[in-house]
Amino acid sequence: MSKSIFVGSESNIARVYSDEVTKKLADCAGLDDKTVYTKESLLADTSFSEDAEYVFSTWGMPHFTKAEIEKCFPKLKGVFYAAGTVQGFAREFLESNVQVFSAWAANAVPVAEYVTSQIILANKGFFRVASECSGSRKGYDLARSTFAAYPGNYGCRVGIIGAGIIGRMVIESLKAHKIDVCVYDPFLPEDKAEQMGAIKCSLKELFESCITVSNHVANNPQTVGMINYSFLSRLPQGASFINTGRGAQVVEADLIRVMTERPDLTAVLDVTLPEPPEETSALYSLKNVILTPHMAGSSGLEVIRMSEYMLEEYKSFSKGEPTRYSVSLKMLETMA
Repeated sequence: MSKSIFVGSESNIARVYSDEVTKKLADCAGLDDKTVYTKESLLADTSFSEDAEYVFSTWGMPHFTKAEIEKCFPKLKGVFYAAGTVQGFAREFLESNVQVFSAWAANAVPVAEYVTSQIILANKGFFRVASECSGSRKGYDLARSTFAAYPGNYGCRVGIIGAGIIGRMVIESLKAHKIDVCVYDPFLPEDKAEQMGAIKCSLKELFESCITVSNHVANNPQTVGMINYSFLSRLPQGASFINTGRGAQVVEADLIRVMTERPDLTAVLDVTLPEPPEETSALYSLKNVILTPHMAGSSGLEVIRMSEYMLEEYKSFSKGEPTRYSVSLKMLETMA
């Protein structure tokens, strides 16, 4: 039977891999025990990993150089990563002819749920109205007129930046609310956008015409700083900007400037750069900026879904059957 090992963070693996999933891995994947090996322990004693054909991991998977992979994992066939982005470690494994699998689809589910909820609330003016109501009776009365200026959800226009798996899930979920969706993604053909029920448009048009804009673009050097003052300042009266993608894609100084100049706008930020923001950042004090601590992804019991996806992916891969969540070098160019 093939031998499998856990590599990475012991605490994270204990959270993500339930006892049930671990038992199934022991039965079908030759997982000998629950020991979690660190990079340091494997480099110090390769006997722990020299026969390993499969590695199971999650958040905290260490980066190995190609030389370290050759030393520690001479028989390795696959790395099954029960979490989302693999940018921190995948390239060297792929270049060493080791397959990499990611539970990005499982991790995308709660992000899409989170974003859809935020969009629905934003279109009703919830964030701005709730802030006005909390101060006084005068603020409560002001909130009535503020609320009346928002379009609600039926027939309103929402912009999605990036049509990766999360962006597509959000677009699909918004259909149920009869929301008109614009999408910006240079890699998305117009006919595919149409099939998804979205209108492909430029980034400028998206910011100018959408009452809520949500960022899901891939995290790579080409997207750093792509959302700047020239776009943010075009948002319509009362609009909201939601970021669950990556903080690097937004020029923070420009966002702060726009939020300061335009108290009618709202920014809901689950990611920033740096993360968390610097102690002196105005993001903490601006009343129209809502910060959350990178919570949109899998949490609580949701994290177990990711290990279940990787268990099923292992079963398919080990039998030579088609897999669903393999990662390629080409995919790293556009993946978050």
